[in-house]
Amino acid sequence: MVLTDTHTHQYYEADAEKRAALMQRCFDNDVTRLFLPNVDVASMPAVFNLAAEYPQNCFPMLGLHPCDVKDDWQQQLDTIHAAIPQQKIYAIGEIGIDLYWDKTTLDKQVEAFKIQINWAKANQLPIVIHCRDAFDEVYKVLQEEQDDDLRGIFHCFSGTVEQAKLITDMGFYLGIGGVVTYKNGGLDKVVAQINLQHIVLETDSPYLTPVPYRGKRNESSYLVYVAQKVAELRGTDIESVAAITTANSKLIFGI
Repeated sequence: MVLTDTHTHQYYEADAEKRAALMQRCFDNDVTRLFLPNVDVASMPAVFNLAAEYPQNCFPMLGLHPCDVKDDWQQQLDTIHAAIPQQKIYAIGEIGIDLYWDKTTLDKQVEAFKIQINWAKANQLPIVIHCRDAFDEVYKVLQEEQDDDLRGIFHCFSGTVEQAKLITDMGFYLGIGGVVTYKNGGLDKVVAQINLQHIVLETDSPYLTPVPYRGKRNESSYLVYVAQKVAELRGTDIESVAAITTANSKLIFGI
C-alpha cells in the first residue's frame, strides 16, 4: 500500500533528528510520497533541503501563500519565480486567497494568485490552491483563467457538495485532510457523496490534525487516519483508497 500526502509542511521541523523520526513514522505507516508546498521566500531552503534528503519521497512546490501577500509581495514573487528554472518542482503552490485573517489585501491576493496561475500554465504545472473564507473569490478567478492548461488541487477542501461539483467539473481534485475525521466538521457528509476519482489525501501537517490526535501537532504519518475515514465513508477499504488517491496524485503531479 502506498499513501500519498499531497500537502504537508513537514519541512517546518528544523531539528534533523526529529525530522528523520517524522519521516520514519511516515514510512512505517505506508506514507511514502510527500508533496511540499512552499509559502514564502524564507521557507524555500527548507522545502528544497527536505526534498534533497529524501529525493524518492519528497517533492517540492513553489508559490507565495496568500497570507504572505504583504507589502513586499512583488519582490517575493520575483524571487520565487526566478527559482522555478533552478530546480525541479512539481506544482505552483500553495497559492490562492485567504480572507479569514485579512480582507484588506484582497486585490493584492487576487493579483498574486493570477500571476502565479500563469507561471503554472507557462511551465505546464498544476496549481495547489489555498482557499479560506473565499470560495466565491477563488472560483471567480478560476473561471476567468480557465483553459486546457489550468489544473490542480483545491487544498483543504471543506465546502459543500455543490461547491465540490463546481470544482471537480473544472477538472480540479479535492484535497481531503483531517477535517473529515471531525465529528461536527460536516466534511464527512460531503465526502460520502464524492467519487474517489476526484479526491487526493493530505495532512497539511503540522496543522489540522485528525482524530485520534486532534489538538496535537500534526504529521504526515497521520495520513493513515484520513485514509481510514475516507474508506469508511465510501464503503470500501483503505487499500483501495490508497491506490485510487495515489493514482490521482500521479496524474496531477506527473510522478
